[in-house]
Formats: sequence, C-alpha cells, structure tokens
Amino acid sequence: MKRALLFANTEWYLYNFRLSLARALQAAGYEVILISPPGPYGHKLRELGFDWRPAPMARLSLNPFSELRLLWWLIQLLRHEQIDVVHGFTIKCAVYGSLAARVAGNRPRIGAVAGLGYVFTSRSIKALVLRPMVRLALRLALGGKRARLILQNPDDMALFESARLARPDQLRLIPGSGVDVTRFKPAEGGAKRTVDDAFRIVLPARLLWDKGIAEWVAAAEKLKSTHPQITLLLAGEPDAGNPAAVPAEKFKAWHNAGIIEWLGKVDDMPALFQSVDAVALPSYREGLPKSLIEAAGCGLPLITTDVPGCREVVTHEQDGLLIPPRNADALAAAIARLADDPELCQQLGAAARQRALAEFDEQIVIEKTLGVYGDLQDAQSCQTH
Repeated sequence: MKRALLFANTEWYLYNFRLSLARALQAAGYEVILISPPGPYGHKLRELGFDWRPAPMARLSLNPFSELRLLWWLIQLLRHEQIDVVHGFTIKCAVYGSLAARVAGNRPRIGAVAGLGYVFTSRSIKALVLRPMVRLALRLALGGKRARLILQNPDDMALFESARLARPDQLRLIPGSGVDVTRFKPAEGGAKRTVDDAFRIVLPARLLWDKGIAEWVAAAEKLKSTHPQITLLLAGEPDAGNPAAVPAEKFKAWHNAGIIEWLGKVDDMPALFQSVDAVALPSYREGLPKSLIEAAGCGLPLITTDVPGCREVVTHEQDGLLIPPRNADALAAAIARLADDPELCQQLGAAARQRALAEFDEQIVIEKTLGVYGDLQDAQSCQTH
C-alpha cells in the first residue's frame, strides 16, 4: 500500500480544508499521515481516526538551526515511514516537504500554494529581503521530473512561469480546496427580505490587514449615518503567527464602539452564512478564497476585490460585485447597493450557488488533485522502465 504525507503549517488547515482529500486518498488505497505544528485540532484529527503527528515547526522562524532541525526531522520521517508521495500546503510546507523528499531518495512530491503569501505580497523590508531566498528555495524544491506544483488561479500560474520558479509542465491549475455543497447550502424557508429590513453582511477571514480589515471598518463608519439598518460583521480571530495580523485589541475597540460586530472564531460556518444576507472579502490578493466559495454554496451575493484569486470566484454583476482593492468608498457603495436592492441580492446569490455547483464542488477539486497523484505515478513508472 502506498503512503502519502500531507504537510501543512497549521492543524486547523488540515482539519478544515483537507479532510476530504485525506479521506479520498484513503479510499484510493493510500495510507495517510498528517503533520503540522502542534495545536488543538491535531487531537480532533486523531479522534476521526487519522494518523496526525506534531512537527517541530515554527511558521515564521528565521533561525537557521531550527529550520535545519525541521528539515532533518522531515527527511528522517520520510525514510522511516517509507513515504511514497509528499504533499505540502502553503509555500513553506511545499518547499520544505519537497526538499526533504529530494534528499530522502528523490520521492514524488506535490506543492500546493494557496496564494503567494506574506513574502511575495508584503511591502515590508523583511519580505523584500526574504523574497530572493524563497525564490531560490522554490527552484531547488521543484527541480526534477518527480515534482508538481498546484496553483489556484491563472495570475499565480503566469507569475511562477515568468519568474521561472517552475517549468510549465510541472504546474497544475486547480481552483482551491473545493466546498462541500451538501453542507454549504442556502437557508431553508424564511421571509423574503425587503428594503426596510435589517441587512447583515459578514467578512469571514483570518484577521490580517491584507484581508481588507481597515477598509471594512472605514466602510462601516461611512454607512452608519446613511444606512443604519446595515450591520457589518467580522468572523475570525487574529493570526498571531503572521506579521500582517491585526491586534485583537483593535477588534474589541471597534466592537465596543458599535462600528462593527466582531464574532470572533466561528466553528459553524454554514449556520453563520445562512444567518446573513451577503458576504464580503475586500482582500488585496488571494489564491482562491475558501470563504467566498463556501458563501457561494450558500447562495449568497458576494462582494470582493478585482484582484488575483478573488476575481476567479466572482464575475461582476453576474454572481457578485467586484470593487477596486484598498477602496473603502467603493466597498461601502457596493454594500449599500445590495442592501437597497433585495431582488439583485436574490439574483446574484442564486447565480453564485449555481457556479459553486458547477466549478467549486469539492468532488471536482478532489478528482483533479488525485489526477496529479496519478500523473506522478505514471512519471515514476516511465523512469523505472
């Protein structure tokens, strides 16, 4: 029986985004080992019967000794467990998993990069210094015929090709991790909303500045006087391991001042989406945002920015509204437009649901991902014959 290693930078990610893939791999005849830094969702994974193990990894560590220790730990794990294919999610895990796979016998390896991450999107000095090193590491990790890289939108595909981070024949375009359309579905029943009714719109995301948090708060302040029936909600918690994290104190202050309603961490996302009228994500750049395709599955109208990743989910005025990034005025205007036009909300939401069924159903995504595994197996067979 073949053995697959799924490697992510949080156990929360594995639990929320990759459980279905792990189950599909098991159904396809793989033994699956999950690894990530330690955290509470590791125990939940074990309770579901998965072999989850904590990795000695600090997401943002720059200590060379810690990084070499992690790399050596991965190499030893691959050798000891006789792993046949390594699948790393996010840039750091994709690079380290692939490097370890090369050293531990040139094993087949898959990197899945959901957006270019802090190093490529931030304008900070730290990110600018790290960028050339990460480019070099990507080239080393993705070298050889036994490597594949999954990207989530055409813009990232073009960037990786133009920067020569990977060969075109190694790249695969798969839109996100998919959505379970049987869980994320429209609310049943309920009265049809009118213009005078309350209007609730939520931004569900890791609480990072580059998700458009500042614009969200500014839009809420603008709408207070003109549209008092609108409530802007924020679902999520600060990501302490990310340099772009917004301090929790700010959310508490905004919440206490009545500017926004901060929900904190929400475990039941289908129930949240079924309780609101629309969803927004004014992000600066994405891979392919899970929150938007989940909201689309629930038949909600979407507001997002015309940037890579987001525009792959929303077509302007067909299943949502696209606005310029970093523009609080445009965000406020789009929210007001939906609140003032219940029929438009209904039309956009219905179209979003249809698109989720046609393009983002997780079964479609899993089938394409398993195809990458099969592609690697075929390549390996050609090399050994």
